[in-house]
Amino acid sequence: MPENTQLSLADDLLALLSDTTTEPRADMQLEALTLAVAADLPVLLWGEPGIGKTAALTQLAESLDLPLTTVIASVHEPSDFAGLPVVGDDPAVQGVPMAPPDWAVRLVRAGKGLLFLDELSTAPPAVQAALLRLVLERRVGALRLPPGVRIVAAANPRASAADGWELSAPLANRFVHLQWAHDHEVVVRGLGGVWPRATLPRLDPERLAGAVEYARRAVCGLLEVRPKLVHQMPSAETRRGGAWPSPRSWDMALRLIAFASAAGSSREVLSFLVRGTVGDGPGLELLACVDRMDLPDPESVLADPAGAELPVRGDLRQAVLDAVVEAVRARPSRARWDSAWSVLVRALETGAPDLVVVPASTLASLRQEEWEVPAEIERLAGVVALSRGADRAAAVVREKETAGVGR
Repeated sequence: MPENTQLSLADDLLALLSDTTTEPRADMQLEALTLAVAADLPVLLWGEPGIGKTAALTQLAESLDLPLTTVIASVHEPSDFAGLPVVGDDPAVQGVPMAPPDWAVRLVRAGKGLLFLDELSTAPPAVQAALLRLVLERRVGALRLPPGVRIVAAANPRASAADGWELSAPLANRFVHLQWAHDHEVVVRGLGGVWPRATLPRLDPERLAGAVEYARRAVCGLLEVRPKLVHQMPSAETRRGGAWPSPRSWDMALRLIAFASAAGSSREVLSFLVRGTVGDGPGLELLACVDRMDLPDPESVLADPAGAELPVRGDLRQAVLDAVVEAVRARPSRARWDSAWSVLVRALETGAPDLVVVPASTLASLRQEEWEVPAEIERLAGVVALSRGADRAAAVVREKETAGVGR
């Protein structure tokens, strides 16, 4: 059989191997990526080599019908991003324009696209500095990329990158950092020919204005009580190359909360995005603030204890009960005190008993002499006594263990 026939058959076999399809499938990483892309924020995917970062970007571009332009940052010179100087007829009058590279011109002509900056952690500091304007202002030389262009980058951790560099703090703070890991089931099904489909989040038009107000309340509410979080650049060089809080990254977090709210995204997706924007610690504080924004007003709970809907999650339920007791402390009255006991009884009947122990003890301490003890206290007394007994028993055990160690 002629060699060209064998090559033709090899091409046919390769075509069959590359003939894959997609299916709707819940994928937290992919949903977070598409949400950040929809929000027009630069995204940086961190993951070990061979984890599927490039494949995910290729599939994302195909699903969103965006032409993919891949630029390997480490093999370019700073002038490839800042622009190449071109001397004209009269530079003293007209100046020296900075000519953009051909890939930037193609993106402008297309009017849309997905710019994939690969191997970002192997780009030397001079190239990283040249990328600052591209990532933030979308400018390459004298050219400005159109609004339809989205930027996604990928990087390997320094330990597994070829001649890797730490990401500079100014460049790192311009990205949403997503830790990319493989999902066993996704890989197995994908190798079988079916990959998850990347789709842009479906924004609810009726929730847009409310989503913006909700996001602003969340971020501003946290920063009002935690002003030190506004700007907190890590002291360690390795941590500066990741997510950390600054006015720029808080603005990105606000945008992501608004998009996630308008799209009805899960808390898991929002957590992934927020922690990848301002860091784990500040991100978790922001999520806690978001959780508390959805809690019922303690005054509404006191006004209708029987109809109050208490959160299922233990920490949120505890926060509501504590808020109810604090509301009584702020404006004490016999009626409000009695109502708070009814709330605690309802919490006892519908959730974990230990959550009412501290609020019940605090509420009991607010009693004034002329107030009669309500019947509800008897239902709670057993729970409080049991909890205190358990605490005393635990204290005795700790004392014995300490004494044994000291011998």
